[in-house]
Amino acid sequence: MAIGEFALIESTLREGEQFVGANFTTGQKVDIAQALDEFGVEYIELTSPAASPQSLRDCKTIAGLGLRCKVLTHVRCTMDDAKLAADTGVNGIDIVIGASSILRQFSHGKSVVQIIDSALEVIDFIKSRRLEVRFSTEDSFRSDIADLMEIYQAVDRVGVTRVGIADTVGIATPLQVTDLVRRLRSVIHPATQIEFHGHNDSGCAIANSYCALEAGATHVDTSVLGIGERNGITSLGGLIARLYTVDRRLVAKYRLKMLRDIENMVADLVGIGVPFNNYITGITACTHKAGIHAKAVLNNPETYEAINPRDFGLTRYISIAHKLTGWNAIKARAEQLGLNLSDEQIKEVTAHIKSLADTKPLELGDVDSILREWTAKSEHVAEPQGEQITWA
Repeated sequence: MAIGEFALIESTLREGEQFVGANFTTGQKVDIAQALDEFGVEYIELTSPAASPQSLRDCKTIAGLGLRCKVLTHVRCTMDDAKLAADTGVNGIDIVIGASSILRQFSHGKSVVQIIDSALEVIDFIKSRRLEVRFSTEDSFRSDIADLMEIYQAVDRVGVTRVGIADTVGIATPLQVTDLVRRLRSVIHPATQIEFHGHNDSGCAIANSYCALEAGATHVDTSVLGIGERNGITSLGGLIARLYTVDRRLVAKYRLKMLRDIENMVADLVGIGVPFNNYITGITACTHKAGIHAKAVLNNPETYEAINPRDFGLTRYISIAHKLTGWNAIKARAEQLGLNLSDEQIKEVTAHIKSLADTKPLELGDVDSILREWTAKSEHVAEPQGEQITWA
């Protein structure tokens, strides 16, 4: 099924605040909100104003920034929380309550009937304030399907902007997400939006979010670098990568070249490094090493690249200072340095580099020195040529 219109609900300032290393100041939250808004996300979601006095102040501050995106806050399904949130100036309120038997027993202690009664009261109030309202069950994938459908149909009848399903403990599989989204779509009004919130405890958050969109969901929650409770949620960059490789037009509405700076900013603020294998922006994400890979990439990057680094303001790297290097890559480096060597000379140099690399680690400077030594024999330096590639 093709993915239709969708929106990102960027939750770095809500779910991301639950990451163990997160302790954002008001100024840092403003910086993150403005960067995400410039990137082009459709929504940002903020910590409940009931969480702390600063959370209340920050909610009002960010709601008053005049951002292009809509500003939401996420609260418990109680009148006290809803009333506090409604006075902050946000565009919408996301309400949530646990639906699984374990949460009903050990979290809020309400029956399905009581959940519905509470939800209808809170929804009616939020609608009276002319705000967007999303109702979500927590722990949807450990909840009884009959209970879920009863709850969702009840809130849909009174009219909500969006209903949400949440893989709160990260146990859902892509097939389970597809099935639940399709079931939900079949019992609610066609105009009601569907939001998916997926945790990454078992590594399926991005796949689950993609499958939710493919099955008919309209909104997905993300956070920068996937930070959040425990192992976090769907990564903003990870979902962008998944959608980009399916159809680049799906993400053309976002300012993709901002992604690396946004990730670096958030990583610094929460005291972590961007993982080496991070989607798109990791230090090795655009690096090619094996000889056959390097040769093909030099001829046509699409041979081994599903993601064009230039679309994200990044540079392709060719690693050549090692025993796996190939002579085509060495030749390309020589040409970039303006060194004139025949193919036979390049092959001899490559064999020498491989032999050295078997005995000790090499760096790019070592390779360059060897190339210059070989070239000195011919006493000729040519003009640099070829595409500008960063070498390693």
